[in-house]
Amino acid sequence: MRLLFWVAVLFGGAVGLALFTQFNHSNVVLFYPPYRVELSLNLALALLLLLFFVVWTVMSTIRHLGDMPRRAAAYRERSRMNKAQAALRESIENLFAGRFARAERCAREAQSWEDQAQTAALIGARAAHRMQETERRDAWMSQVTDPEREQARLVSMAELLVDARDADGALETIAQLQAQGARQIHVQRIALRAHQHLKNWSEVLRLARSLEKRNALHPVLALRLKQMAVEAMLDERRHDADALGEFWRSLSADERRATRIAEPAARYFAALGRQNEARRIIEDALKFNWDSRLVLRYADCAVPGHALPQIQQAEKWLAGHPADADLYYTLGVLCLGEKLWGKAQSSFERALKYADIDQQRRLRVRTHLALARLFEETERFDDAQRHYRESAMLAA
Repeated sequence: MRLLFWVAVLFGGAVGLALFTQFNHSNVVLFYPPYRVELSLNLALALLLLLFFVVWTVMSTIRHLGDMPRRAAAYRERSRMNKAQAALRESIENLFAGRFARAERCAREAQSWEDQAQTAALIGARAAHRMQETERRDAWMSQVTDPEREQARLVSMAELLVDARDADGALETIAQLQAQGARQIHVQRIALRAHQHLKNWSEVLRLARSLEKRNALHPVLALRLKQMAVEAMLDERRHDADALGEFWRSLSADERRATRIAEPAARYFAALGRQNEARRIIEDALKFNWDSRLVLRYADCAVPGHALPQIQQAEKWLAGHPADADLYYTLGVLCLGEKLWGKAQSSFERALKYADIDQQRRLRVRTHLALARLFEETERFDDAQRHYRESAMLAA
């Protein structure tokens, strides 16, 4: 439609011009003594239009010629910028592809454009770090001086330092970030790794909880880190009953019920003479997570001469786990401590019956030794010797 419109306008203009020239009989007379020039009005208008176009063309040519140096400089700058941007893209691709030497070389080429020179320096620093060139890495980082890129420099440096196991340097860098008000999740992840290297378990526990709450850590990894931290902190307090109890109460319910946390906690409490607390820890954890390590540890929570409530609890558990060899062994140990010889013997024999020959060899050895001790206590020495031999053969 647009083409048809302009064609119609062109033809209309041509018709109008033809009519104007056909019926226009005017003349233009120019006097320049002693000369007299007489022209038709149509020719005079045509000559004026031609003169306008000639003057316009000459002026445009002069202007373009005057702009040529500036345009040539702009072209060269644009060409240099395009090459630098292409080099930066290639540098990033090589870094991700593991071609670190090429990534560093392309980063150096990308610095030919001043606006992206410091961004290229960050890429070059990472590439040099991957090649374990510490001095070159630091030299690249020293080129990043723009205040707007200070946070990028500090985060990158912290990550590279913790990757190089310089945890103290990483934490110093993170402290600079936090002084500027930075609280990113990624920085917390870096700090978590640094504190893990330094075995600052209280900080590891705090950061793991914080990151888990913000869905910034996989639940399995968060649980593993929390268990490692709590295990270490329990071990640090294993000789101080009050400190151990205070720390235990500071843990969440889910943390206290984890097997890797409940088992050493019960062991430490029992070693400090707080068997009742150890017993409650095991019983609470087993309600949510039935685990053989907890079951076997339950026997250590008994107070000599007062294990009847634990024996009753173990018998209740047997209703839900009638073929659990670990539970029968634990019940046998509890009964042996209370000198319930018959019940202890039947429990140990059931433990041997249900214990897997290949996967529970250690439990079978311990059960034979327990039966040998029982038969010695009841003066059945031949049976005791037989179980000692069985345990020795299994151990060998």
